[in-house]
Order: sequence, then C-alpha cells, then structure tokens
Amino acid sequence: MSNHQKRLTAPGSWRISKKTNTYVTKTAPGPHDKTAMPIVVWLRDQMGFALTTREVKQILNQKAVLVNGRPAKDTKLGIGIFDVISIPRIGKHYRIMMNPAGYFTSQEISAEEASVRLCKIQDKTIVHGGKVQLNLLYGANVLADNTYKPMDTIVLTLNEKSEGGEESDKERFKIIEHYPFAVGNYAIVIGGRHSGMVGKIVEIQKTHSSVPNRVILEDESGQCRFDTIQDYVFTIGRDAGAAKRWGIAQ
Repeated sequence: MSNHQKRLTAPGSWRISKKTNTYVTKTAPGPHDKTAMPIVVWLRDQMGFALTTREVKQILNQKAVLVNGRPAKDTKLGIGIFDVISIPRIGKHYRIMMNPAGYFTSQEISAEEASVRLCKIQDKTIVHGGKVQLNLLYGANVLADNTYKPMDTIVLTLNEKSEGGEESDKERFKIIEHYPFAVGNYAIVIGGRHSGMVGKIVEIQKTHSSVPNRVILEDESGQCRFDTIQDYVFTIGRDAGAAKRWGIAQ
C-alpha cells in the first residue's frame, strides 16, 4: 500500500494547495476514517510549524505535539473533528473544527479547554465482570454505567493520572458531562452536504430497515430545516449556547 496520494485527490476538507507538489501524505488507519487529516499536513501545510516532512519528524520525535493528551509519533496519524492538539513548549492549544463550508479549521483554545474533549459514543458492550464499556467514535474505550447510549455525546478529561496515583480531576477519561442524542438538543453535522452546519434536533425518523435513520434539524433562526443521516449527527449540547462554547462558527 502506498504511503502517499496525489494532492488532486486529497479530501477537500483539508483545504491544501493542489498543484504545488504532486503527492501528499496519506492518512494511516487509526482513530478516524481516510478523510482525516494527517498530522504532518496539519503541522506543515495548515499551521506552518514546519517546512518539510523531515522537520515534522524531528518535532514528533521530541514528543513536542500532543494529540488528545498523548504524544503524536506517526506523521501519518489522522486528526479529525474535536481532536485536541497541544504544543506545550510554545503554550499553544487547538481544537480541530469543521466550518459551514465543510473545511477543517483550527480553533485556538486555552490550556483548561484543552484538558477536555467531546466524544461521540459509537457503541457499547459488556466486558469481563459485567462492566459496561463505551466504544467511542475515534477509537478509544471507556468504562461507565448503563445510563449512556450509542449516539450520545460525552465530555472526557484528557489529563493523565498524577505520579502519586491520585485520580480526582486529574484522571484521564473521566466523564464530566453527558449530552443525549435526543429531540431538543443541539448537534453539528460532520458529513454529507450539510457538513459543518449546527442545528437543534427537531425529529428523529427511525426506519426498520438497512436504510440509516434520518434526523431533521432546525437552524438558529428557527426558519430553516435540513436533514441528514443519523451517522453524521454529533450532539454538542443541550442549549443554543453549545456552538459558542465549543468554538463552532455558524
């Protein structure tokens, strides 16, 4: 399998120049699908923290870039919506977002904001000991009680445990908020022709077949409604201030 792809075929959401070079790094299999942006493209083409792939490798070898609280090691590591990227040495923190045009954007945030992440629950399973394990959309798993359902969104802490083993607020993957996938809550669309749009969930149309459930959302003005499939809906909060809290442009 090739490690590169032609820039002309790169996802439009990356918003990179198509004709400066022939090839661009291909996203490695991992926490996101193939439309995720490789960390090398983010550091070099999007943010300008490096000029070449070689410089990116040097930066990553120094463990200078954290993705969701963990050092990034692979230049092909894919990053996607709501991933948190930190560069502690220069005191910079960013949240990857998607604007209404469907492009990935980098929202600069504070160190406190960078200590949590919005996570969509893709599935849940029962593991050894009868415990409930939540399988998150970006590949991680977390143990919880049975109050959470697939399609719900949770807010997780990204901090590591302290050296003394204290958990409290420093515990990694501690659930601090929960936004159910339900009528009345607010969500962002992360795929399809309405990518990047935010709205209030007004109806969930369930289908008893292989056809995906459809979700109807209403924009902030309350005058425009649009629909998408259930898989593209990512709940972000319970009120109209949710988009502003997470830095989502509307």
